[in-house]
Amino acid sequence: MENNIKKEVKPYMNPYMAGFLLGIVLLITFFITGRGLGASGAMKSAVISSVGKFAPEVAKKSTFFDEYFAGAHSPLRSWLVFEVLGMLVGGFLSGFLSGRLTLKIDKGPNVKNRTRLVFAVAGGLLFGIGSQFGRGCTSGAALSGMAVFSTAGFLTMIGIFGTGYMIAYFFRKLWI
Repeated sequence: MENNIKKEVKPYMNPYMAGFLLGIVLLITFFITGRGLGASGAMKSAVISSVGKFAPEVAKKSTFFDEYFAGAHSPLRSWLVFEVLGMLVGGFLSGFLSGRLTLKIDKGPNVKNRTRLVFAVAGGLLFGIGSQFGRGCTSGAALSGMAVFSTAGFLTMIGIFGTGYMIAYFFRKLWI
């Protein structure tokens, strides 16, 4: 017997309301922490903690790691780590409550799952490396930078979306 019951999917939030709420969150973050949002710092804390745990001799010899291991607290106690954990939990909770939590891989009809995953991982790695060269991810460099009227924030946002529009044509077959 086949079960044809479909779970009701709730509509997405109005994008203008979502943008307004993101701005409120950004304002509150500036007020509480004295700095904007940013997710790449959490990944950096995780990588630095991993180096300290699995290759402590490398961490002790490098001047780069000195500032992270000089204090008594682990780099994982950074508020950015908790921010990213909150985003992950919130994202899963939102997906669950709206009926959108699935293990489906979004891709074009002629693209294999493996190809889509390889491109997704490669894109994520390139974005992560770029965020370190740029001293911040999109949320840190672009959103937080634009919130304080930083020229670099506006240029970062233009660069991110401009590059995305320029290369999207070449990768469109992964989705359509």
